[in-house]
Amino acid sequence: MRLGLLAALFIAVMAPVTAMAAPAAKPPTVDSGARKQGMADAPAIVQAAGVDCQVSDARFAGQGGKDPKTGIAPKVYEVACGPGKIGFLIQTNGTNPPNVYSCIVANYPADQKPPTNGCILPANLDLSAGIAALAQKAKVPCTPSQVRGIGQTTSNTIIEALCPNGAGYIITASAPLSLTKDAQALNCLAYDAANANVKCELGSPAARTALEDKLAAQATPPCAVKDHRFIGLLTDGTEGYEFACTDGKGVILKVNAQGQVTQTLNCANVPAGSCTLTDSRQASAEQAGLYTKLAKAAGSNCNVTRYAVFPQQGDKEVVELVCGDGSGAIGMFPATGKGTVLDCGHALLAGFKCSLGKADYAGLTADLKKFNKNDCAVSQTGSPLKAPDGTLRLEVACADGLPGYVINYTDPNTPKEAIACAFAGNCTLPTNKKKG
Repeated sequence: MRLGLLAALFIAVMAPVTAMAAPAAKPPTVDSGARKQGMADAPAIVQAAGVDCQVSDARFAGQGGKDPKTGIAPKVYEVACGPGKIGFLIQTNGTNPPNVYSCIVANYPADQKPPTNGCILPANLDLSAGIAALAQKAKVPCTPSQVRGIGQTTSNTIIEALCPNGAGYIITASAPLSLTKDAQALNCLAYDAANANVKCELGSPAARTALEDKLAAQATPPCAVKDHRFIGLLTDGTEGYEFACTDGKGVILKVNAQGQVTQTLNCANVPAGSCTLTDSRQASAEQAGLYTKLAKAAGSNCNVTRYAVFPQQGDKEVVELVCGDGSGAIGMFPATGKGTVLDCGHALLAGFKCSLGKADYAGLTADLKKFNKNDCAVSQTGSPLKAPDGTLRLEVACADGLPGYVINYTDPNTPKEAIACAFAGNCTLPTNKKKG
């Protein structure tokens, strides 16, 4: 896992220009002359600004004083872009490129006070449809109940969104804002833990922490929280959460965009350094002891010194074991009841390959002897194949270099017959191929 938390968050936030007319407490009446001038000028201004907007309404919002150095008197226009779209305030600067500000930034200021320079066209007063579309684009798992326009950089629009359940997200979108361009959202838990100049101010850290701890109840098995840590986005698109549990164990939970736990990773089974709230070495030693007990209950004498966990197989945990003598095995342990431990030879028939310990083929040699093939000590295997009748076919080579055999199995533990490669055909191991 790549446990990336945050990239650099040094955002130079710019406030909208101050030449905009402030909306009144009640929806204002747009001056007909201002609208006429706006509708006449806006299409060319929008095109010059590179804004994704089919102008449905516009107004001339005002003009600032001349800049003593440039002699330019900036003009400000408000444009609406049609149903479900988010409008803009656009400031012209003579022959220089226009400055463009989303109506979200203008109407929902960072300080959460009533806007002093907001969008007032009727289509721009209710931005809920556009905000919902932006949240969906950024994969925010809710329709926001509140938003806050933090500001803009030259390439990004930064918005905070609050979900009805108290979860919060910082959305980074394009600037000028476009609902057709990519947008990303990052959980406010990441910003709560970071020393950055962007902070989440809607909702509260306590509410977000309470939601975080509720996830621990979805762990397998559930974790009674002693401590917690938000890891951030993982490479598969899920969010990672680490929990230290009151029983001394630790887990990492992978949570999808719908807020559901998709996987529980025991801190004893993840790469060193992934868990920081628990002692992974102690947890690993305890887990090795547990696998030793499970292996013995399954009839194996493997004293587990190392292990690696395969992806979960239904309710069954599949683990590669390294025993005290260095030999490998595969343990399959259900949530309840007796498990199974297969040596590395028979494990191939179950679809698992040993990679940590040395392969011991004594079990396969014993299978050959059941069919009076007493001259072969198995030294190598081919890849298992499934026969048309559903049986499993495993080619084996002999340590003396003489041609080996094909052993057919009805299941990984039950050999059915052994046929010499000279008669079985299709043997591929070097010592099993026909000479000449």
